[in-house]
Amino acid sequence: MEYNADKKEIRLDKKLSKLDELVMKFVNIVEKHADYVIMSGYVSILLGRSRATEDVDLFIRKMSLEKFSELYTDLEENNFWCLNAEKAEEIYSFLKDGLAVRFSIKDRPIPNFEMKFPKRTLDDETFDDMITVKLPNNKIKISSLERQIAFKRYFLKADKDIEDALHIEELFKD
Repeated sequence: MEYNADKKEIRLDKKLSKLDELVMKFVNIVEKHADYVIMSGYVSILLGRSRATEDVDLFIRKMSLEKFSELYTDLEENNFWCLNAEKAEEIYSFLKDGLAVRFSIKDRPIPNFEMKFPKRTLDDETFDDMITVKLPNNKIKISSLERQIAFKRYFLKADKDIEDALHIEELFKD
């Protein structure tokens, strides 16, 4: 693993897990329609922490209903479904109201992707300092390491979150 703080880039040479492959499939669809950033537990898993997760959290930039409908259609055409609602208008309404929506592979509710629009300025700033993780044949955008550690350690505070923060701190202590 190689981290370049100036470029905001991590080069990661690893064999992708089934979860990694699913995440890549999902974000490759999303990024055709919207900017996104992955945060929370999956980041530490991507960076080598061995633990399970039921969901992958991501922000997408706010967009119009028309743009969201295009994204939703693309997800549906690629075998993803929304666990919260079936119509693009309903799903978009949840997002506009500041609620998260969940997507997964059809007929498999776990793992799923918890997608939301940023609600606060702090959420919007996640896009400003995000890091690109370059994998052998793909890339993924994650929240900054500092933001990730602070969120896990001082906001979430569950045992698994503290352990996620410690894992990231240990990896990048130099």
